[in-house]
Amino acid sequence: MNQIDLNGQVAVVTGGAQGFGLASARRFIASGAKVSLWDRDGDALARAVDLLGPGASSQVVDITDYAGLEAAHAAVEKSVGPVSILLNSAGIAGKNAPLDEMDLDEWRKVIEINLNGTFYVNRVVIPSMKARNYGRIVNISSVAGKEGNPNASHYAASKAGVLGLVKALGKEVAKYDIAVNAITPAVANTRILEGLTKEFIDYMLSRIPRGRFLEVDELANMVAWLVSRENSFTTAAVFDLSGGRTTY
Repeated sequence: MNQIDLNGQVAVVTGGAQGFGLASARRFIASGAKVSLWDRDGDALARAVDLLGPGASSQVVDITDYAGLEAAHAAVEKSVGPVSILLNSAGIAGKNAPLDEMDLDEWRKVIEINLNGTFYVNRVVIPSMKARNYGRIVNISSVAGKEGNPNASHYAASKAGVLGLVKALGKEVAKYDIAVNAITPAVANTRILEGLTKEFIDYMLSRIPRGRFLEVDELANMVAWLVSRENSFTTAAVFDLSGGRTTY
């Protein structure tokens, strides 16, 4: 493992009980950070904290509950320390359907979690980062936010929105030494695939020149640098993790 110095840093990881979030939390702790996992699944959080050890703590919170996010942030700042890192990993894929057959509530749910939830959690951590003139934020988008996937217009629209938010916010807070970046992973074999059809999963896999799923640790390795002090200049940018699917 290449060494990234995160000593003295406190990281919040949403969707931290599993998948990308859990893998990144493990990497952050190995690099010296303390990590607070935020997730709505309390049982999975307990298992994740046990797995990660004394460098980890948790808050049971739904990313769409703004008041709950505020309370979780205040609790972490009081009990763990000033939050200097945010990895926003929480999200859902939703159910596949053509746009003209998309259930309206399904559309609203995916937008609320993936896009509005990203806005909520970024809004919660930004004021204290600005007050301290330092912060590192990574929001997980998707290759679907660049290219779109048929029968997943809700997901593609939500992830494209995350890219626009990152580009705007990164410019707003650059003068405070706060870096805000996005990553666009290809499909990984995580729980987000639950509810998707086999045909849709096969389609996404067929689009990757590497010919395989993204590994969660590969994502964690990229994120570790993005949330470090070494990333002292890059902000409002998008980093690709698509195995060659997208080339911009």
